[in-house]
Amino acid sequence: MKEPKTLQDAIRYFSDEQTCIDTVAALRWPDGVVTCPACEGKEHYYLKTQKRWKCKACGRQFSVKLGTIFEDSPIKLDKWLTALWMLVNCKNGVSSYEIHRAIGVTQKSAWFMMHRLRSVLKSGSIATLGGSGAPVEVDETFIGGKAKNMHTDVRKRRITRRGAHDKTIVFGMLERGGTVRAQVIPNRVAATVEPILAETVADGCAIHSDKMTGYNSLREKYMHEVVDHAVEYVRGQVHTNGMENFWSLLKRGINGTYVAVEPCHIDRYLDEQVFRFNHRATKERKINDADRFIAALSQIAPNWKKRAKQHATQPP
Repeated sequence: MKEPKTLQDAIRYFSDEQTCIDTVAALRWPDGVVTCPACEGKEHYYLKTQKRWKCKACGRQFSVKLGTIFEDSPIKLDKWLTALWMLVNCKNGVSSYEIHRAIGVTQKSAWFMMHRLRSVLKSGSIATLGGSGAPVEVDETFIGGKAKNMHTDVRKRRITRRGAHDKTIVFGMLERGGTVRAQVIPNRVAATVEPILAETVADGCAIHSDKMTGYNSLREKYMHEVVDHAVEYVRGQVHTNGMENFWSLLKRGINGTYVAVEPCHIDRYLDEQVFRFNHRATKERKINDADRFIAALSQIAPNWKKRAKQHATQPP
């Protein structure tokens, strides 16, 4: 069977456990050389009945799950891979209840799976934005319940002040026509946003923002253009509509799919939406569901060498 292109194809393709193992192994060890997580030995033999390898150097047995997000989970790979396919390809996200019904695990297991899968969607890119010459849009938004939708007693308890005091602040940067970066920040003052911009945005590039006071000193380092949303939203090519589009997608998922998100978990849902946005199909870049899935699956073992050291200290 050819590699899957749709969800239906993926379910059929990954119904065979050995196919799942081969797919994960090929992405984990792209050079084709399976490496022991304990001693990093290259010589081993495959135990077909147990579907794992045994290292000739240290004598330890290891499966393809060891050192990945699938480790220590009795849930089979076919369910993991189906859940990952749905997560990265559902534009507004997919809830743990939907995963629970779709693949036949409990809702608690589905919630656990989704958070593990989100952990590998975090971008590890160190490339700066604006290097291509395109302007960078910067903006911030607030995530939290709407006061108008709350019962009076709940509103009195949760909304103690006006503004962002009782909400989570998210800061985002978008290279127009390119990728987005976003993260949770404690406040919107210059001392918080300027170091983030200095680390992420190329020196001297054009930055477009709203009139927040935290951006006032950006003209010293960047070509800073401001659009005052109290007066206008677009002035020629100066706008932050790209970031506004990203915020719309983020809030559509949080408010419509996940409904209730604890502040301590917002960064995980943010990473999920950033991944989908950065792997979206455009006129210049043709990406389909399978490409998005492979991009995510290739990141399943971000810290496997660190886990290998821990595994090496355990008895065989």
